[in-house]
Amino acid sequence: MDRGASEDVPVLIVGGSLVGLPAALFLRWHGVDVLAVERHAGTAINARAGHFHLRTVEILRTAGLEDAVRRKSEEQYPPDGGINNVESLAGREIANYFPNLNAGVEEFSPTVRLFINQDALEPILHARAAGLGARLRYRTECTSLEQDADGVTAVVRGLEGGTESSVRAKYVVAADGNRSPVRERLGIGMRGHGLLSHSIIIYFRALADLGPLLKDRNQGVHYVTNPLMRGFFRLDRSGNGGFLVVNLVGDTSRPEVIAAFPSAPWANVADGITEQRALELLRAAIACRTSVSSSTTSRPGGPRRTARTGSVTGGSSWPVTPRTWSRRTIRGYGGNTGVQDAHNLAWKLALTLAGVAGPGLLDTYDAERRPVGDLTVEQAFTRYVTRVAPYLGTENTQPVVDDFSMEIGYRYDSPAVVLEPGGSPLHEHPREAARSLGAARLPRPLRHAAVHAGPVRPELRAAGRARGRCLVGRGAGRGRPARGEPGRACGGGNRAGRPGGLRPRGVRDLAVRGHAGATGRLRGLAGP
Repeated sequence: MDRGASEDVPVLIVGGSLVGLPAALFLRWHGVDVLAVERHAGTAINARAGHFHLRTVEILRTAGLEDAVRRKSEEQYPPDGGINNVESLAGREIANYFPNLNAGVEEFSPTVRLFINQDALEPILHARAAGLGARLRYRTECTSLEQDADGVTAVVRGLEGGTESSVRAKYVVAADGNRSPVRERLGIGMRGHGLLSHSIIIYFRALADLGPLLKDRNQGVHYVTNPLMRGFFRLDRSGNGGFLVVNLVGDTSRPEVIAAFPSAPWANVADGITEQRALELLRAAIACRTSVSSSTTSRPGGPRRTARTGSVTGGSSWPVTPRTWSRRTIRGYGGNTGVQDAHNLAWKLALTLAGVAGPGLLDTYDAERRPVGDLTVEQAFTRYVTRVAPYLGTENTQPVVDDFSMEIGYRYDSPAVVLEPGGSPLHEHPREAARSLGAARLPRPLRHAAVHAGPVRPELRAAGRARGRCLVGRGAGRGRPARGEPGRACGGGNRAGRPGGLRPRGVRDLAVRGHAGATGRLRGLAGP
C-alpha cells in the first residue's frame, strides 16, 4: 500500500494475539467487518498462557472451536491434570490445590477446564477468524490515533518496509497487551498492587525420564517452594519437558531476605540471567541429578504485577483488558479475562453498528467488566500470596472466592439490566444461584437448549455447533414488545456459522435468565 493510502473499516483492533484474535473472531461471527494489526510476525511462538477456565471454553464452544481446542489440549496435557505445591519434583508435596482440574464441573457446564499452550491455541483462533473473513495484518503497528465525534483515524506502519497508511474506523479496540501503547495514548493508568517480582521462564527438555518423580501425581501445574527459589512447572504430557517459571530466588523464610525484596539486585531473577544460571535454577526445582537438554533456554517473564486498567471508556476507543497484570498470573486469570472481555465487547459493538442498539449499550462494557476485572485482580493477588509469596502477608488480601464462582458465577449490574428486588451480589456459586433463583446452568448431558413457547425442550446437538439464543415474547418478530409472555427461541445460526437476528428490532424490554443464575431484564437496547 502506498504512503498516504487510506482504508475504512467499522472496527480496527490493535493487537492480534490471545485477546485480539477472539475479538476479531467474534466481531466477524456477528457479521462486522474488522481489521486487526499486530506488530509480531505471527501467532505466539512460546507457551505463555496455558490454563483456560470454564467460561472461556464455553465462549470458544459457541464459535465451534471446542472440539479442536480439546483435541490439541489432550495432545499436550492430561485432560484432568491437577495443581499442587511441592518442595521439588523429587521432594514432598506441600499442598494439593486441585487433585483433578475438572472434578464436579459436569454439574454446571457442558464443557471442561483445559490446559493448552498459547502457541497451540492461537493458530486455532487465527484460522477461525480468518475463515470468517477477518483481516489479520502482521508485522504492522499502530503509531497514532486521532479521535473525533464520528470515529477514529489511525496511522499504521508496516514494519518490513516502513510504509505508513491511515485507517478510518468507527471504533478502535486496544488489545495490545499489558504494556499497551494505545492505553498509554488514551491516558488510561493502571491500579493494583504494583510490582511483585521480576520473573523468568525457562523452557527445557529433560534427557533423563522424570516419570518416576511424578508417580501418583496427576501432573498439570506444580508450584515449587524451597529455600533456593519459588515458582512453578508446567510439564507436557510426557512429563519430561515444558517450562519452569521462577518468580523469586532466595530463602523467603529469612527476615533479611524478605526485607530486601524487591529492590535488592539479586532479587531480580531476570537481571543478567544466563543459560548456566537457568540450569542451576531448573535443577534446584527438580532436585535430583537429572540431565537437561542443552537447548534449555530462558527469557524474561516480565515484571509480575497485579493491576487493572484505570478506565475502559472513552468514546470510540475501547481498551479490552488483555493480561492487564503482567505475565504468569495465577491460574491464568489474565488471558481468561481478556478473552471474556473481547466476547462481551464484540456483540455490543455488533448491535450498535447494526443500529439495533443505541450507543449507550457500549457503556455497559465498563459497567459489567470493570467489577469482574477488579475482583479478578484481587483474587489473583490473594492466590499469589498464598501459593508463592506468603511473606507478603494477608492484611492486603481479600478472602479467597471459590473457583466456580470466579469462573461462572459472576453477575453483571449495568444500566442495561434491571435486577430483581434486593440487588445482586457480584458473584455467587452457581449451585446457590440455582437454589435461590431457579435458574440452573446447563449441565454437561444437556448440551444445548432452545426455548420455545410453552415447556423448555432440549435440543441435543453435536458439540461445537452452538447457536445464539435469546428469549422473546410471542409475536416479537413482528415488531411487538415482549412483556410477560412465554418465550420462544430466536437468533438461530445460519449455515455460514454466524448467528442471525440477535434480537428483533421491536423488542425494547427483554426478560432473561442468564448463565450462573443471573436474572433480570434487559432494557433500552433498541435503536431509534
